[in-house]
Amino acid sequence: MSDQLTPEQTCRKALAVLDEVEKAVVGKRAALELVLLGVLAGGHVLIEDLPGLGKTLMARSFATALGLDFTRIQFTPDLLPSDVTGAPFYDQRGGDMVFRPGPVFTQLLLADEINRTPPKTQAALLEAMGEGQVSVDGKSHQLDPAFVVLATDNPIEYEGTYALPEAQLDRFLLRVRMGYLPPSDEAAMLLRRLDRKAERVELAQIVDAEQLLAMRTSLESVEVSADVVDYVVALVNATRAATQVQVGASPRGGLALVQLARARAALSGRDYVIPEDVKAIAVPALAHRITLRPELWVRRVSADEVVASLLTATATPRTLPRQQDAAGAAAAGTGAGGSAGGASDTPSPARSNPGPAQKPAGAHR
Repeated sequence: MSDQLTPEQTCRKALAVLDEVEKAVVGKRAALELVLLGVLAGGHVLIEDLPGLGKTLMARSFATALGLDFTRIQFTPDLLPSDVTGAPFYDQRGGDMVFRPGPVFTQLLLADEINRTPPKTQAALLEAMGEGQVSVDGKSHQLDPAFVVLATDNPIEYEGTYALPEAQLDRFLLRVRMGYLPPSDEAAMLLRRLDRKAERVELAQIVDAEQLLAMRTSLESVEVSADVVDYVVALVNATRAATQVQVGASPRGGLALVQLARARAALSGRDYVIPEDVKAIAVPALAHRITLRPELWVRRVSADEVVASLLTATATPRTLPRQQDAAGAAAAGTGAGGSAGGASDTPSPARSNPGPAQKPAGAHR
């Protein structure tokens, strides 16, 4: 393992990775950031969108920039679990049964069109995602510590597909949608293709697997204040109490919010989380974890819209930097003619956007 990184060092490396990937994937900075947040947080990402929007290109580009071994599996209706995880075979030279690893034994796996394969094969992959290992014939085989899955899902074709159940969707840290490019970005993409006079974009390696693991470890030094934890709990509980929701987010959703918020804070060059970090990743982290009531499908109400409305309805905490919090407490105790509760309800710019040198009060690592 390389030397321990600080969140600031992780920020510089992560931004360099994004800049490199953006050479191949044009006009999708927000989606690229979400995917990188999922990789930094040590989770798996579901990319759900229409064909031809660059999902495979994005996965391959991240593998190159992150220095990870890349494997792609095209999921089909006749794919068997052993085609993913591997299977034992008879070694004629030694006369023994030897385990032959499958394509899941890699560092970055692209599970292309995961909804086209039967549930038994889906379950084999999701076991590897959840446990970080593959069990065959009673023996466990560990996957690479940097193992991450980017799975794609086509939301418009349902014939011959097997939709992922909610319990399996919960295994993904977040869900990302790319969408069409604006006309100006689409024109820029075409011009880049004409200028380079080649089909593929040659990208450079920015980090390697060892550095990626160090970047993940650096997130543990990003502090989370008690009021941000309460905010996360309030959001998760709001999904369970909402009238539009049949099944709310599991506790795994709260863990995903915290870890993704830490990753976003590090990507912003901070070693502490603010409520805006939670807001920015709440919809991608929670929308795929809830089950809406059947009547909402008729009204064409999406889970993204429900989570966004819950986000608006949930009160946002004011995270006071430590220095200002201590100064405010001293002023409340010693100020003449003032009361301890006489602070204005409107936060000052310093409170709503604390500087890099200030950290929230009551932070936890």
